[in-house]
Amino acid sequence: MLQCTAFAEVPEMGTLVVLTAMNPEPGPTPAPAVPGVPELPELDDMLLCELGEHDEKTEHAAQLWAGEMAASRDLWMFWTDTDTDTGMRRSFRFVELPPCPAVMRTLATDEREVCVLFDRHSAPHSWDVTDPLADLMAERMREEVERERGGGRGGGGAGEGGEQGDADEGGAGVTPSG
Repeated sequence: MLQCTAFAEVPEMGTLVVLTAMNPEPGPTPAPAVPGVPELPELDDMLLCELGEHDEKTEHAAQLWAGEMAASRDLWMFWTDTDTDTGMRRSFRFVELPPCPAVMRTLATDEREVCVLFDRHSAPHSWDVTDPLADLMAERMREEVERERGGGRGGGGAGEGGEQGDADEGGAGVTPSG
């Protein structure tokens, strides 16, 4: 299933209020750089819905922040767009939710992949959602590394098709090392 393509600008003030009010994880918390002012994480300005394609009744969702790698709750932003007489209206809400407990295990290799969505999400698990843009970017990165290392796929064969793409993408200044 393809990933939903909806995106939203992160409402800065609402996010800061929610982050400062969040319950900290159990255990010692580091002292803030300025006493009395909590340390806030750097956040992206825009969020892409992390769910698979879904109908209009399902809210879009994106993980805004996770406290730690083993955090028991993550901060998620949910949003909906509603068509009104005066135009589109976006409403959003923030919720701390536990992570989805689902784990996909490959028996042959004993590899495990956890679902990175929130518990009780309505859409398919994260491993069933494909992001074509991320896949394209990863492929371009692999091709670039192969070019920098001197070929990789039978010498000049991979470079011939890639050289034309470099000129179009502004990558003409990349020189293979070695």
